[in-house]
Amino acid sequence: MLLNIPAHPELRKIVVLNPKGGSGKTTVAVNLAAHFAANDCKTALMDFDPQGSTMRWAHNRPQERPFIHVVDACATNPRVTRSFQLRIPPDVRQLVVDTPAAMSAQRLSQFTRGAHAILVPVLPSDMDIHAVSQLVADLLLVAKVSRRMGRLGVVANRVRENTLAYRRLMRFLESLNIPVVGQLRDSQNYVHAAEQGLGIHELPPSHTAKDIEGWAPLIDWVGQRMATPLTPRDLMSPLQAVPGGVLVRPAAAPVAAPTPDPQALAAGLPPARRYDPPAGRS
Repeated sequence: MLLNIPAHPELRKIVVLNPKGGSGKTTVAVNLAAHFAANDCKTALMDFDPQGSTMRWAHNRPQERPFIHVVDACATNPRVTRSFQLRIPPDVRQLVVDTPAAMSAQRLSQFTRGAHAILVPVLPSDMDIHAVSQLVADLLLVAKVSRRMGRLGVVANRVRENTLAYRRLMRFLESLNIPVVGQLRDSQNYVHAAEQGLGIHELPPSHTAKDIEGWAPLIDWVGQRMATPLTPRDLMSPLQAVPGGVLVRPAAAPVAAPTPDPQALAAGLPPARRYDPPAGRS
């Protein structure tokens, strides 16, 4: 099923997704929403994570900063319908969704269907590499996200260049046919920004120049995805894509880092490609 989110027909939905906790979903979600708002885009931020990190960030956001409409999707109110609770103001055109951790493969399609962009943050650790290999397989084989539509992008998060962990992560990501759309530094600037309810782009540029460099290709990629209209394939239910309408999660197979999941290889993933920003963009 699609999330029942009453909103304007031209709403663009960006989903930040990784069932493993601590991958940096909230960091990506709040900074992306803050960037949109700072560039005069009517923006909403929806928090499905029970930890409520996004809601705490929004609570700390100064009133003089560009407004972001925030929806606490984990809150319950028996006096209103779920649809009413998730409603988005009609003037909002950008919706960023911070998804929950520990989400089953069968629930993935509830968030991915109808999404213009799906961002998967991953950390440079063996545990995270193993987790994201299964996630990519589930997105392709269970949620039926199409690689050809180009909606799925990976964000390398908290990276430290010239380290063994960084090189191992990049070797793994290069084995997937999923673009690496951004590399975010392991920087205390994200901690300082979060404490103030700000995005990294809202801190003094003299302190964040290197951090913002990693965001440029990510923002370009998201902008291109939002400008690409949804197709029937983007809206298709997984049951529609399975003969007989029976959805079965593929059996898990052990994965040795940095080798990609065998299921992903069986899906026909050729060597990866790195996303390059348009010419003239620094």
